Amino acid sequence: MAIKKATIQQQVAEALAQANPTDKPIVTIQAIAGPSVWLMSMLGLIGQAFLSYYFVTVTEQAVVLHKASRMSNRPQEIVFAISPAEAVGSITEVKRNAVWSSFRMQLPGQAAPTRMNVHRIWRGEMDQLLGLLTGQNQPTA
Repeated sequence: MAIKKATIQQQVAEALAQANPTDKPIVTIQAIAGPSVWLMSMLGLIGQAFLSYYFVTVTEQAVVLHKASRMSNRPQEIVFAISPAEAVGSITEVKRNAVWSSFRMQLPGQAAPTRMNVHRIWRGEMDQLLGLLTGQNQPTA
């Protein structure tokens, strides 16, 4: 099970290389899609059923979302690959909090934007990713 951020990023890069050997990752984050992580944790196993785990990667050619395995924390299949032009307008409602930050991302085929929850260990990468996709520098505090 990958726990270290560097190991996770390497595994995602390897999965991307298998899918498209010519594409290189710029930044990767781990995000949990769904309602508030705090609320879902209070509901225990029932709450966990409402969450989906993803790796969101900005590459030189696209924005790629891999499904993340809950057991091994490894990237699984690619569920979305969004062109950079489409991804630029897909981010809204960025909220930075002490432990869990969030933003909403409009995914293809979804009626409403999906809430992406990001733990603070990924905050630096989240700020870089959001900067690339929104064109705005994110606060570093």
